[in-house]
Amino acid sequence: MTLVALDGVGKRFASGTEALAGVDLRIGAGEFLAILGPSGCGKSTLLRLIAGLAEPSRGRITRAASRQVGFVFQEATLLPWSDALTNVRLPLRLAGLPRAEQEARAAAALEQMGLRGFERAYPRELSGGMRMRVSIARALVTRPSLLLMDEPFAALDELTRHRLNDDLLALWAGSGVTVVFVTHSVFESVYLASRIVVMAARPGRVAAELAVQAPAPRPAGFRTSPDYAALCRQATEALEGALGEAKPR
Repeated sequence: MTLVALDGVGKRFASGTEALAGVDLRIGAGEFLAILGPSGCGKSTLLRLIAGLAEPSRGRITRAASRQVGFVFQEATLLPWSDALTNVRLPLRLAGLPRAEQEARAAAALEQMGLRGFERAYPRELSGGMRMRVSIARALVTRPSLLLMDEPFAALDELTRHRLNDDLLALWAGSGVTVVFVTHSVFESVYLASRIVVMAARPGRVAAELAVQAPAPRPAGFRTSPDYAALCRQATEALEGALGEAKPR
């Protein structure tokens, strides 16, 4: 089943900057899709179009009627005056659900992200990785069929990033949610995704696709395995090819 289909999608801003041109893409139910590309290639713009937070200048985007979207931004974007539980239950409060259901679902989402016992902690009391876990829990509390993530781990240290990668893969494998994950890291895209879309810039467009044949969650030692190294080489070559296609306009 296709959750989102993009056909000939382009985006030009009011300034005249052409961010995307001729993007054709299918997002299938249950897949983990990584969008890989250099800064400025329109990855975040593409994610916002998929989410319906912006409209294309041309082309067509078709979305499944049953689609429920969760969005995780580059920053945790938590309310500093609210504790973790209140931050996570915010979408449910805005949807008008009963208070008891809000709190039960928010507590379950925090536990799913390994934050049981931190329900009453404020953002200033949490590490960067923990704040991002709260942000992911907030996206999951609505029980989305499509989870969109815009470089959520880019500002974290390597060890925290690796742990969150593993937790995200376990969540994906256990829930059946479709994930679209934007990154500029070859290594992260290969570790996480079942399919990688490589983007070229000026304007942004799909330059290549790469299937990742690896079990999820990843086995111990996968990052140091020959298979991982070979996949990273393929993704790097595709990215270098995409960069070679980019021409100033």
